[in-house]
Amino acid sequence: MAAAEAKKLSKKRKAAPEEEASAAPSSAFPQEVGLEMGSEDEGEDGDASSDDGEVDEFPEIDARSDTEDEDEGEDDEDEDEDEEEDEEEEEEESDASEESLHVWPKPKTVISDITGQPKRVYPDIEPDYDSDSSTEDTPNRVGNIPMHWYDDLPHVGYDINGKKVLRPARGDELDKFLKTVEDPESWTSAFDKNMQMDKPLTAEELDIIRRLQENENPDANYDPYEPTVEWFTGKGKEEVMPLSAAPEPKRRWVPSKWEKQKVMKIVRAIRQGRIVPNKPKTASAQPQFYAIWNEEPSTGPAPPPAPKPRLPGHAESYNPPEEYLPTPEERAQWEATDPEDREREFLPQKYSALRLVPAYDSFIKERFNRQLDLYLAPRVQRVKLRIDPDSLIPKLPSPSSLRPFPVYKSLQVPHADVRVRAISVSPDGAWAVSGDESGVVRLWEVIVGKEVKRWTFKGKVGSVEWCPRTDVSFFAVGVEDHIHFIIPPNLPGPVLTATQNILAPANLPPPPANPSPVKWSSVPAAQSSSDTPILTLNLPSSPEPPKQLVWHRKGDYLASVSEGQGGVWIHQVSRRHSQAPFKKVKGTVQLVLFHPTKPHFFVATQRYVRMYNLAEQTLLKTLTPGIRWISSMDVHPSGDHLIVGGYDRKLCWFDLELSDKPYKILRYHSRALRSVHFHPTYPLFASSSDDGSIQVFHARVYNDLLTNPLIVPLKILRGHAVREGLGVFSVRWVPRQPWLVSAGADGQVAVWCSS
Repeated sequence: MAAAEAKKLSKKRKAAPEEEASAAPSSAFPQEVGLEMGSEDEGEDGDASSDDGEVDEFPEIDARSDTEDEDEGEDDEDEDEDEEEDEEEEEEESDASEESLHVWPKPKTVISDITGQPKRVYPDIEPDYDSDSSTEDTPNRVGNIPMHWYDDLPHVGYDINGKKVLRPARGDELDKFLKTVEDPESWTSAFDKNMQMDKPLTAEELDIIRRLQENENPDANYDPYEPTVEWFTGKGKEEVMPLSAAPEPKRRWVPSKWEKQKVMKIVRAIRQGRIVPNKPKTASAQPQFYAIWNEEPSTGPAPPPAPKPRLPGHAESYNPPEEYLPTPEERAQWEATDPEDREREFLPQKYSALRLVPAYDSFIKERFNRQLDLYLAPRVQRVKLRIDPDSLIPKLPSPSSLRPFPVYKSLQVPHADVRVRAISVSPDGAWAVSGDESGVVRLWEVIVGKEVKRWTFKGKVGSVEWCPRTDVSFFAVGVEDHIHFIIPPNLPGPVLTATQNILAPANLPPPPANPSPVKWSSVPAAQSSSDTPILTLNLPSSPEPPKQLVWHRKGDYLASVSEGQGGVWIHQVSRRHSQAPFKKVKGTVQLVLFHPTKPHFFVATQRYVRMYNLAEQTLLKTLTPGIRWISSMDVHPSGDHLIVGGYDRKLCWFDLELSDKPYKILRYHSRALRSVHFHPTYPLFASSSDDGSIQVFHARVYNDLLTNPLIVPLKILRGHAVREGLGVFSVRWVPRQPWLVSAGADGQVAVWCSS
């Protein structure tokens, strides 16, 4: 309503002509009234006219406005029509003004494909047209997200239209350095992570950074020394009314019940004895004195002593010898050297008397350095470990207390400069048999070394082994593809008869159901003699003779190892039958052994030793000695320990009940090991090597499982010569004596005896 009335007034002011003050109609008042009507719009002219004394006349008042009501309707209609026309004119003028300004682009009315209704579509806004780059927003609209998500992408985000914002090209560190050299204003830019580019900083931002670096207020208009505005102090500003008109609470003068509860809790604790009040101190008339220096000895370590200063020498003397005085060249060199690189901080000088010595100019500096030495001295005293090297060596018994063991060469049996690879000793220890590469097998007496019998075969002898039975006497010889069983001469009658009945019985056992490729051929006992073998086994063809023959402890089974796959055979003398225990073996078999007390069978390949149960035909354990190539192996008479030698100079001791890894590894030989052997009755074992030496060890095994075996090196026997890089091939113990028999590449067989 107020807006409509304002429009009517404006229209009336436009339509009505200006009326002159002199042509005003006669007033309705009976007489003139002397009033002065002034307004804020009147200026100096109005003030001047009011001073003339003339009275302005009022405009004519229409008296019919109060009586004639008929014309009101018509006048209202005319006024409404005039208002509508004025509104249309205003709308046309506003439209024309908007078209002239071009504030918004004209929309297009199209039919929507989704709703089917008309809608207005405005054209795209061109941000680059008629715009200021300083006020536009950043084109990258990805928001506040980690920008490292775009490290592997060619763009850094998306703009307002959903298009990719490509990553700006940036140079390497050399380009950045050149830019800082060429452009002195380059340091005033900062890296924008959102746009991945450098942007210059404004003067205001640089001023803020400078203020922050100088620990000043970032606001440049801040005045830390402006006068204090006193709001509540001073004359006329005192507080005369309370801050709060609330009445004072009752708790101000009523005792607190919570404090009463706390006090009563303490009182009850005192009465029950849980809180003991302090005893009154009784003042003594005599003063109390304490010996402050008589402290009890500390249980902790003593403080470390202070570092001692270096004692003065001849150079510090006021009258040093002539050789300590510097020459002019040395003085010039000392002065040209930096103070940090000088050997001394002074030059020696000579004075005739002590009273002529001036004050030391570096005294304060030296005292300061001394204080630094005391201040920076270590506060912890580290105890140096003083370990006696002898304490690290295990306490072993003296070899003299472990006698008997072989210490010297008693006798020597030559083999005409031919390598002797095989040797064996009879169970009673009286006889020894040896075979060389020329095919000669010699039988000789151990005590005197006399040769009793000689056999010659076509081909080199690979191995010989005496039967462990004591009621019979014969030995086996491996030559090429044959195993010959030979009866030594000069045997007692009962022993000879028993031996002939075993090797060439009158009634042969029935042939096995599965024939074996190994053929057995024997000579009748009546036609047999000590010059020829009484029994011969024809093995499958092999390029080398059997490299090992080993008997079972009962003397009925003989195992042979030949070159090639499937070269392991077990021969049973009583049944005259041979069988191969393995159809396929992983690797090349090097050695085999029978367990002395159990039906177990050891098979050594190039790197592993496998233990089989022949009764159950199962694999029990695989031992890993860690040797590149196994060369020899022997089992302890108790059956719980095993030693393995290799071509890489290692000797491994295995505890079969403990682990499949070696209990101890011995490295006493400088070259490859060739043979190892346990003594059947004494706690001894020996090893031979290509270095021409024989190592004798004391090896005591205890029945207590918690006690480790005692292994003590006793003696190194040297007596064999090394020929073509080969040393001692085989060693065997004499069963009933602590004697040792060895065969080497020099063609000698030696007997080593104890003292």
